Amino acid sequence: MAAVEALVFDVDGTLADTERDGHRIAFNRAFNDAGLDWQWSESLYGQLLGVTGGKERIRHYLDRFNTQFSKPENVDDFIAALHASKTRHYRDLMEAGAIPLRPGVRRLLEEARSAGMRLAIATTTTPENVSALIGSTLPTGAMDWFEVVGAGDIVPQKKPAPDIYSWVLREMQLPPSAVIAFEDSGHGVSAAAQAGIERIVVTVNGYTADQDFSAASIVLDTLGTTDVPARVMAPGSGDPAVVVDLDFLRALDARAAQYEC
Repeated sequence: MAAVEALVFDVDGTLADTERDGHRIAFNRAFNDAGLDWQWSESLYGQLLGVTGGKERIRHYLDRFNTQFSKPENVDDFIAALHASKTRHYRDLMEAGAIPLRPGVRRLLEEARSAGMRLAIATTTTPENVSALIGSTLPTGAMDWFEVVGAGDIVPQKKPAPDIYSWVLREMQLPPSAVIAFEDSGHGVSAAAQAGIERIVVTVNGYTADQDFSAASIVLDTLGTTDVPARVMAPGSGDPAVVVDLDFLRALDARAAQYEC
């Protein structure tokens, strides 16, 4: 397989555990501002995460979980306004330092940057949410670490469709074989795989641990730190002392094979 030239990261759940205590809280605050009595619990939000995209998630909630709500005639504008309010609340949470990066993320980003490895983002969240997270967790100007940022509605279909990964690959002028994708969800893995990316690293979280990662190269609980190494969850039981660095990633195919049962 081709040498690794770029690392492409999903954002929500991958760079940081933003869903439960970030996006969910921001949605609920937006609903309250709008005079709505909606409250998305942790368990309900877990179900809603089956749909990618914030506006799409609100629409799914109305179609599936809150069918008694009388939708306004201009429902698209109504949903867009709610989502815009939610984005403002999310930025406020990020600016307050509510959500840190997941273990090992900053270390790997800094190592990759120092080694001249190209970096990119492929996410369904909005560009504003990406910059809010990066701005609150990394040094000033860290958005410039990422050569390409594929986010939000820049493509017609969101994950699990491959559109966002295909767009990022085109912008970087790279073949899928030169890229490693980092994801946390089954939808994200499906999107990367359908775009032709074969090397996919998954770091699960509480919402995604039981999803289908059969197309992933390796599934971990985190990227690992020297103090708290990552645990390999699939394939096989793996090495109890994994730290995902560039050497680990360059040997990813062989590493994944050695962990198979």
